[in-house]
Amino acid sequence: MHNSAKGGVMGLVDLIAIADERALAATGVACLDRCLPVLGGADEALRPLWSSLTDGTGWSDRLAAARTALKDAGTRVATPGKQDPEDEARAFALRMLAYAPDTLPPGLSAPAGSAERRALHRWADVCSLAALHVHNLLDATGETPDAVAARRSGRLDGVSPLVQGELRRQTEILELLAEHGSGALRQALELSTDGRRILRAAVSRRARAR
Repeated sequence: MHNSAKGGVMGLVDLIAIADERALAATGVACLDRCLPVLGGADEALRPLWSSLTDGTGWSDRLAAARTALKDAGTRVATPGKQDPEDEARAFALRMLAYAPDTLPPGLSAPAGSAERRALHRWADVCSLAALHVHNLLDATGETPDAVAARRSGRLDGVSPLVQGELRRQTEILELLAEHGSGALRQALELSTDGRRILRAAVSRRARAR
């Protein structure tokens, strides 16, 4: 993480607060992309959305297609708070998809305080938290949602490997995009692809253990 472990997590909260529209949208897509294994989604399911992050075009149709492709997961999911960790993980992943804004601002630029920017900020924050909850559930730590949320504010004592890795990837992606803009999208995709492989392996381990 950036500078130090604690500094990096504090930086995650701050980076979401100050991120531009492209970085906010990329954070949402990346978090959802890494959590595709709990939805049974194909690895390429969100690749079209990544393509929209350059200039914002094509987002609405591509988002609708992604929701259609992943809709079957909803038939197997309960609401967050249920006891089955896999059902709860799916619920958090579906929350990311549900909160995605139906449109992006033209050129991925919106005035400060605008409805478009508020919607993207809300989505990025929802996705950041939901992705951490998914990783926590699959690591079977038993931490409450409040305890998981506190990890973003620097409480790293006893953090599980999956949650720590997710915190690091979220921070690195926001830092890359803050520094390089659209030129960092390929690196952000690579980081998310790596994270998705790790989560898919965790899902497979749980399936074998049943």
